[in-house]
Amino acid sequence: MLTDAQRQRMLSCPRERVDMVLDTDAYNEIDDQFALSMALLEGKKLNLEAVYAAPFFNERSQGPGDGMERSYREILHLFRLAGREVPAFRGAEGYLENEATPRQSDAARDLCRRAMAHSPENPLYTVAIGAITNVASALLLQPEIADRMVIVWLGGHGIHWPDNHEFNCFQDVAAARVVMGSGAPLVILPCMGVVSAFTTTGPELECWLRCRNTLCDYLCDHTIEAAEEYAKGKPWSRVIWDVTAIGWLLNDQDSLMDSRLIPTPIPEYDHHYSFDDTRPLCRYVYHIHRDALMERMIGILTGGNTP
Repeated sequence: MLTDAQRQRMLSCPRERVDMVLDTDAYNEIDDQFALSMALLEGKKLNLEAVYAAPFFNERSQGPGDGMERSYREILHLFRLAGREVPAFRGAEGYLENEATPRQSDAARDLCRRAMAHSPENPLYTVAIGAITNVASALLLQPEIADRMVIVWLGGHGIHWPDNHEFNCFQDVAAARVVMGSGAPLVILPCMGVVSAFTTTGPELECWLRCRNTLCDYLCDHTIEAAEEYAKGKPWSRVIWDVTAIGWLLNDQDSLMDSRLIPTPIPEYDHHYSFDDTRPLCRYVYHIHRDALMERMIGILTGGNTP
């Protein structure tokens, strides 16, 4: 079990280069592609060891397993566009049936293996930007990894929001409860009310990303097409909030976002949070410095090749 000093140190933004893995439902929306591309291309501070495909189910899939498989293929597609690749693993084909039984997958088993090679002094940063089924399954398979990694999860809404009915959380509440009850050091990036501030527009993408490289053109085209289909001829801006989870690892001296330590909230099955002041502390992000993070993202994606 971690000491309070170890937990607080692990919940501070790392200053040195870190080992990380990314768990993503990459086919679900347009923002996962930005986050994955940043993790692949940043290079100086982030050592991306592996990428895991997370399940999802909405109008873009025929079920959680199909969503995972589509996400796996999208991960490989992003590798080709970026000209870089790391090991990629298929994740769970469904959500947790209860809080005690893991979903077996290559992703969960790989996460166990990689986390066990780390320590509280040199943790594995596990960034999750979808339903957190794979991470929860790994914790159920090998609970001792909780002390060897820092979990950075974009999920749930702000604690001031009237409900917690958020896609990444409500798909697999059992998994969220496993992770948030595991004792693993946890960084929460809430959606509505916090990272919902991280948006972009068509003209901004055209100005800063268009014609910089093949990957940037894909991100422009994919985002603008999806946003215009949704907006149906009206003005639009579009959240690309998954980027903020990568941004936390780059948040030296709070340059990209602000956060504080709070007792880890409890996600309930009625899609609200409950609270217990005796729970272990987690780091809760409450504000995004939108323009600073956008500048950092653009610099990474373009390799500094901006006008």
